[in-house]
Amino acid sequence: MGEVAGKVDYKIEPEKKEALIDASNWPLLLKNYDKLNIRTSHFTPLPMGNSPYSRNLEEYLKYGIINLDKPSNPSSHEVVSWIRKILRCEKTGHSGTLDPKVTGVLLVCLNRATRLVKSQQESGKEYVCVCKLHSKPKSLEEVKIVLNNFQGAIFQRPPLICAVKRQLRVRTIYDSKLLDYDDANNICVFWVKCQAGTYIRTLCEHIGLLLGVGAHMQELRRVKSGNMTEYDNMCTLHDILDAQYIYDTTGDETYLRKIITPLEKLLINFPRIVIKDSAVNAICYGAKLTIPGVLRFDNNIDINSEIVLMTTKGEAVALAIAQMTSTVIATVDHGIVSLTKRVIMDRDTYDVKWGFGNRSMEKKKLILAGLLDKYGKPNEKTPLSWIKSEGYTPKLIGNSSNYTLDSDITTNNNNSNNCNSSIKDNNAKDTSQEKMNPDGTNSTFNLTNNENIKKKDNELVGGNGNNADQQSESGVVKKKRKKN
Repeated sequence: MGEVAGKVDYKIEPEKKEALIDASNWPLLLKNYDKLNIRTSHFTPLPMGNSPYSRNLEEYLKYGIINLDKPSNPSSHEVVSWIRKILRCEKTGHSGTLDPKVTGVLLVCLNRATRLVKSQQESGKEYVCVCKLHSKPKSLEEVKIVLNNFQGAIFQRPPLICAVKRQLRVRTIYDSKLLDYDDANNICVFWVKCQAGTYIRTLCEHIGLLLGVGAHMQELRRVKSGNMTEYDNMCTLHDILDAQYIYDTTGDETYLRKIITPLEKLLINFPRIVIKDSAVNAICYGAKLTIPGVLRFDNNIDINSEIVLMTTKGEAVALAIAQMTSTVIATVDHGIVSLTKRVIMDRDTYDVKWGFGNRSMEKKKLILAGLLDKYGKPNEKTPLSWIKSEGYTPKLIGNSSNYTLDSDITTNNNNSNNCNSSIKDNNAKDTSQEKMNPDGTNSTFNLTNNENIKKKDNELVGGNGNNADQQSESGVVKKKRKKN
């Protein structure tokens, strides 16, 4: 047996195995799920929740967005108001205002998806602009050079047509490119990728100033907002009206589902953390995410970066601020992973999975019995054993005290009794010493040193007149000069 074991070479060699699951074609937040770092694979799946595309129509509208091709002339606010009336939604919002004459991508968020409006308004935008030059420039190359000069941080002041305060602002142009130029009509068409809040109308005026010919914006179209382009399920107002009419008359949901996209589409570029089903409802109530609730996570998580918390079914739960990097999440066994910034999912979509421990059950019984208030805080009926275990420090003085600790009061009484007895003993000693000296020489026995000095000083000064000695408080005796 020993000879056989000696001949076999036991070692682990590196090997390459393909993943059992290919998640590259999975939708929305579940894409490349197999490439996420695994914290643990042990959790109890709950039957609540649905995959974003499997929601019923009511939930689909509740967590939906519309990539609208805004028409020219109506304002963004008017368009969003019309959609709210057509779809009979409670709330609608958009991802960034477009001027009335501007067309293109306008993201309209429905109901719960309006919680993502703020994050989408701050995302980058892309435009295609038609700029009219007031006279002919020197050459086409000069137009390209001037357009390339407007990259990076630039100063802008809002144009007169905008209903905002006209103060100087700094905006960033990430990239720009000249698409076409009409030499006969002095018209150029360019594409620009810029920060949110950039005024293309002002940019056209600056291009004209730098060319020395003057210019103004003739047409503008937004082609991308955030990660939604004009090729991502874009629809018009007529499409929305027709889809709702078909559903009302025939009950066919197909067309409504075509024009509405789950809100998870807006979050696919965020770093992801997959959480356990038992932790979902706690996050919906605003709790912090800790290590035991993490299943999988992305590589590119940094401290204070904005992340999305998602379920194993691909539903977005909340936006959060990371408190750990990916490396730390993989190595520690306790701690706070993220702080909840914006809750997306409705409360109680998943079952409550906290408050089932022994301590929590005891607390619920005390609340029902009236021994704690409705918030679980102590009142005047709270038993002493509960207060001590909770670690409260009650106020024992004043009218604001709600309860008292019998043991502390007993201790204080014992201490005060001991102090009183010691004081009585000292008084008895003093009276016995006074009785031993009936001539009164011991009358200053209980005075302090300073009082003794002062008394002697008064006796010397008052008794001998000019020959009296003056004694200071420090004990130094000085002779008084004789007065002539």
